[in-house]
Amino acid sequence: MIVIDTASPVPPFEQLRAQLARQIQDRELAVGARLPTIRHLAADLGLAVNTVGRAYRELEEAGLIETRGRAGSFVSAAGEEGLERARRAAADYAAVIASVGLGPGEAIRIVQAALASGRTTPTAR
Repeated sequence: MIVIDTASPVPPFEQLRAQLARQIQDRELAVGARLPTIRHLAADLGLAVNTVGRAYRELEEAGLIETRGRAGSFVSAAGEEGLERARRAAADYAAVIASVGLGPGEAIRIVQAALASGRTTPTAR
């Protein structure tokens, strides 16, 4: 179930993208599952077709879904690879945190701040 909060400062396409990504990563949506058409989901959620289209494009760019032309959009097996990549990145981050002597609470605050900032690429040093 997808819920869009119209009072949220987070844009609707990002709310949709995040909820679908979470459902895929939590395996609520299985690999190979067919997603609703963009038009159908837009109508169900009361969103513009372009809003849903943007969320689907971003999910596709992240490798979580794949579009097969007229057959529709499906949960991609590459989503499993993305989850494994995230696990490896978390392990690498944990090693860095331990090496610089920070505690778990501070490490989590750093991640939360990075996620809240919306920054998706590492900064150059």
